[in-house]
Amino acid sequence: MPEDQKPPRRPAEDFINQVGMKADRKLNARRHGTPGVWFGLGMMGLVGWSVAVPTLLGVALGLWLDKAHPGSHSWTLALLAAGLAIGCMNAWHWVSKEDAAMRDEQEDTHE
Repeated sequence: MPEDQKPPRRPAEDFINQVGMKADRKLNARRHGTPGVWFGLGMMGLVGWSVAVPTLLGVALGLWLDKAHPGSHSWTLALLAAGLAIGCMNAWHWVSKEDAAMRDEQEDTHE
């Protein structure tokens, strides 16, 4: 039946659907639990390390290159910037992946 020929929904049906969705969300929250403070701190630590490790590796490699092959440009500064950029892209990728997973979970609970 086309959209324009469907009978109008009754307010009682809307109310029943809303109550059902809220009940499903509540049951899902009980099953999975809500992430606590430690989860948030762990995520901040993970993001921090995903930026810090490539940056420090870039600095270490840059220091070694500056000692092994001195020149007019500083390898340390160049690789620090490169490591920082790689770390930020890594953190962005991780956070967007987690955000997508949370959105998918929310969409599953709203259906």
